[in-house]
Amino acid sequence: MTQRMALYLQDKHDIGYELEVAGYAEEQGFSEIWQADTRLARDCVVLMSALLAETSQLRIGSGVLPIYSRNPAVIAATWSTMWELGGLTPEGESRVMLGLGAWWQPIAGRVGVDRRKPLTAMRENIEAIRQLFTMEEVTYEGEFVHLDRIRLDVAYGDKSPRDIPIYVGATGPKMLELTGEICDGVVLNYVVSTDYIRDAVETVGRGAATSGRTIADIDCPELLVCSLSDDDPDEAMMTGKSLAAYYLGTEPHIMKASGADPDLVAKVQEIVGWPATEADYRKAAHLIPDDLVRKLMAVGTSEDCRRKVAEYIDAGVTCPILYPMMDDVRSVVDAFAHWQP
Repeated sequence: MTQRMALYLQDKHDIGYELEVAGYAEEQGFSEIWQADTRLARDCVVLMSALLAETSQLRIGSGVLPIYSRNPAVIAATWSTMWELGGLTPEGESRVMLGLGAWWQPIAGRVGVDRRKPLTAMRENIEAIRQLFTMEEVTYEGEFVHLDRIRLDVAYGDKSPRDIPIYVGATGPKMLELTGEICDGVVLNYVVSTDYIRDAVETVGRGAATSGRTIADIDCPELLVCSLSDDDPDEAMMTGKSLAAYYLGTEPHIMKASGADPDLVAKVQEIVGWPATEADYRKAAHLIPDDLVRKLMAVGTSEDCRRKVAEYIDAGVTCPILYPMMDDVRSVVDAFAHWQP
């Protein structure tokens, strides 16, 4: 059976090129694309809508939308609109998926967001959005979410329930467990080892058990950096190091999950702050050892990358969401098209 494969799009590549690549990935049997709501660079809703319009079968998910950036009723209405735009897959599934996250520092604080009690805020948002997807009237009184007799008041279109799967981009154990309890799936983070993935999947499974389910009931895709070049694997390694330097220097939740040496992280942070430039990443890349990069991502030739991705699948990942780091994204699609690990 062909392995389910996906692409993750951030802001590295030109938008027009990404839309072309999406069509190519669809032709080559990829199942989905997860669009980042990345930093303050690109809005996922705009790009998801373009991807849905450009393709006919690919499923498109947000990877991930911060719950603090939109009201849950607005999130529900937005995804309902994309549900209408995308329609269903040939198998009858929603082509649009909702991935939510609790954002991260320092960006949240710098735009005035108080990330107080993110677990409570996440639970309330998911419960409220799921109720709104039923198309029934909803009243919800929580600590963070307050809805007073509202519904997705579609007047002329399809008023049937929106069967849109909800995922959480979770990294820490408490959020992972919550995700297993109340969601359809978890979007596992990148720049982490297979040991981390095994522990994370086990934690999601514990959460699933609290709601009478097992890990088999929870979809576990994972964002997975893929720095691939058959022509210049050394440059692919350096590009992977640059990305590792960025995450170790700027995103504490990923830094902790990566298992990187704290002394190395401190040295990287002396060079890479937030926001940082690509030149900063490249400068700090020289501090990152090759073995750390190979531990945290798929890097090198097509064969190297397929071997590493297979390790993540063995650790419990249901769908690798490949984040292509090189300029040529088609080479990543070609390396994994119709692949059977």
